[in-house]
Amino acid sequence: MAENFDVVVIGAGPAGYVAAIRAAQLKQKVAIVDKQWLGGVCLNVGCIPSKSLLKNAEVAHTLRERGKDFGFSFDNLKLDYSVAVKRSRQNSDRLTKGVGFLMKKNNIAVFMGEAKFKAKDTLTVTDKEGKATELKAKNIIVGTGASAMVPPAWKVDGEKVVTYSEAILQTTLPKSVVVIGSGAIGVEFSTIWSAYGVDVTIVEMLPRVVPLEDEEVSKELEKEFKKRGIKIMTGHKVESVEATKTGVKVKVSAEGKETVLEADQALVAIGFRPNSKGLGLEEVGVKISERGFVEVDEKMQTNVPGIWAIGDVTGKLMLAHVGSAMGIVCAENIAGAETITLDYEMMPRATYSYPQVASFGLTEAQAKERGHNIKVGRFPFQANGKALGLGDYSGFVKIVVDEKYGEILGAHMIGPEVTELLPELTLARMMELTPHEIARNVHAHPTLSETLMEAAHGASGTPIHI
Repeated sequence: MAENFDVVVIGAGPAGYVAAIRAAQLKQKVAIVDKQWLGGVCLNVGCIPSKSLLKNAEVAHTLRERGKDFGFSFDNLKLDYSVAVKRSRQNSDRLTKGVGFLMKKNNIAVFMGEAKFKAKDTLTVTDKEGKATELKAKNIIVGTGASAMVPPAWKVDGEKVVTYSEAILQTTLPKSVVVIGSGAIGVEFSTIWSAYGVDVTIVEMLPRVVPLEDEEVSKELEKEFKKRGIKIMTGHKVESVEATKTGVKVKVSAEGKETVLEADQALVAIGFRPNSKGLGLEEVGVKISERGFVEVDEKMQTNVPGIWAIGDVTGKLMLAHVGSAMGIVCAENIAGAETITLDYEMMPRATYSYPQVASFGLTEAQAKERGHNIKVGRFPFQANGKALGLGDYSGFVKIVVDEKYGEILGAHMIGPEVTELLPELTLARMMELTPHEIARNVHAHPTLSETLMEAAHGASGTPIHI
């Protein structure tokens, strides 16, 4: 006998569990299914534990490299990376338990097991012991996320060749590592490992690191990484990754010339593929793209009535906060509640490397390509009193503005805590404020946020401190 619900969510990551909570708030009878854990990749082996490791890395870097700047020294400094990992696991466990509490608080039924469509309104959930439970629902939301993309010829063994999930759990560090890919995962792990003295080489096929960011940001990050001793090989294609008795050999090529890199370990961080296989989506007629993404409209509906999809499995923008926003919109559309339409291009993007990178909207080059006459406001952290006090003053804030209307087209930042500064600018964009209004908003002194005010003054044609 099937259990009946108004909404069943497949996947308990930041997209799925948020959708479940919002649906429950809207008086729906809700169940959530996950085959592995509450909180998904983000809380268990992604966003949350990595930020703990990055904090440890910041302290380690200060102790190892910057003691003289702050007036302290050590005769026998010892860094225990396993303690950093232990702390990261404690933080992860705390938050995943919190998700479990939220499920109980909102009367959401939790089923741990593998879900598969039996019909467009029916799921079979099979647990680890092989016991099957049938769930029936008017609406089923697919939020199954994505997994690390690895070419078939590259054999991930979890020790010498790893993805983020193995890398984040290992309690000992390699002496040397080749990081394949310079997106968020690649540069964040490079930051962590280099802070502990690991010899890091980044290989990026495209012409610059963090290739989806503004060109000036990429240039600044590369400069700062090289100061830390991180070797960077942009414009290099990885031809092969081979585990050896002592480590790995990574063959790379550029302009017809091949180079073999040897290291203790290789991290594969070249992107993600959607977890859309094995769910029975095709059997019930759900349209899936050639790359495996579940296709949805602005309401998060698939082409099959009653089946919805959110988060990374849709490929809209593979970020936890975007998945959560999609989950809320989806639940509101199911319940017929007031909601919004998401603008994925204007979503905030955050990379927690050192220095941090944060952005949204169009880059300067993209704005010009689309025919905008633009003004650009810039301000360096080197001229900011709080940044100087922190001893962390590389980077800048850059705001791209349409000259005719004063519309904020995008912002691109690299520097201390820029991921925390970003919401002022995304809120300004959403509320259709201009740089003039940001500049006129009085910012406390001394704060890092003054860089936003100063860049806004610059975009308005009235720079004050530069």
